[in-house]
Amino acid sequence: MNIMTVSHYLKELRLPAAAKALSDLLRETQDRDFNHLEFLSVLLRYELDQREENTVARRIKQARFPQVKNLETFDFSLIPSVSKTRILALTQGQYIEEKRHIIFMGNSGTGKTHLATALGLAACQQGRKVRFYQAARWVEELVTAREEHRLLKLEKEWMRDELVILDELGYIPFSKTGAELLFQFCSTRHELGSIIVTTNLDFEKWPEVFGDVRMTEALIDRLTHRADIHLMNGESYRFRETLQQRSIANTSQQLNNE
Repeated sequence: MNIMTVSHYLKELRLPAAAKALSDLLRETQDRDFNHLEFLSVLLRYELDQREENTVARRIKQARFPQVKNLETFDFSLIPSVSKTRILALTQGQYIEEKRHIIFMGNSGTGKTHLATALGLAACQQGRKVRFYQAARWVEELVTAREEHRLLKLEKEWMRDELVILDELGYIPFSKTGAELLFQFCSTRHELGSIIVTTNLDFEKWPEVFGDVRMTEALIDRLTHRADIHLMNGESYRFRETLQQRSIANTSQQLNNE
């Protein structure tokens, strides 16, 4: 039996990664004097590893992050109010198991979306189903779905996700219908799955976005019932990057003039 035949069998058994790597793994293991059982173990382990990588990549794509960011690129020293230890603990995903929520609240540009995305990425890497929504766009989608009688379908999708990220809540006020729909969806999901919310507004200002004090109070009560709240006040990341870019540009210009 030759290698092409074995490769064909692997493909027929729907083991494409093992089939593709067969020749390379044979060469690598020959030098180590592996027996048949050891080689089979290496081959199957390779297939499993590739499947896991593919699953994670698919989860990340399905999450629809605007940008994929991790904690390695987050500078905690700029936001002293945020505990690095607490954030690292959250990457383990226990809050998802317990169906708790996370709220990142603070000034614009302080990295709220970065942290929310990093936690979402960690959840994807654990094999969880995650979905990222920009709050204003999601409300628009809800309103359109209501008009087209698709709300039930969207609700089912919302409930299937183990973690939902609702980003930039508070940047744009909602219509009465939009606010009611978002309240309805958050209330329905409240005890069924975790939500991460990023917002630039203190809770006392949320009625300005939702337009109804009682409804807003009810929503805040649900979200904060089992939530980790992280206050993020510090220098804007974007402002800092702008200053750095200007400094680099000025230095470059000076060098060119010299």
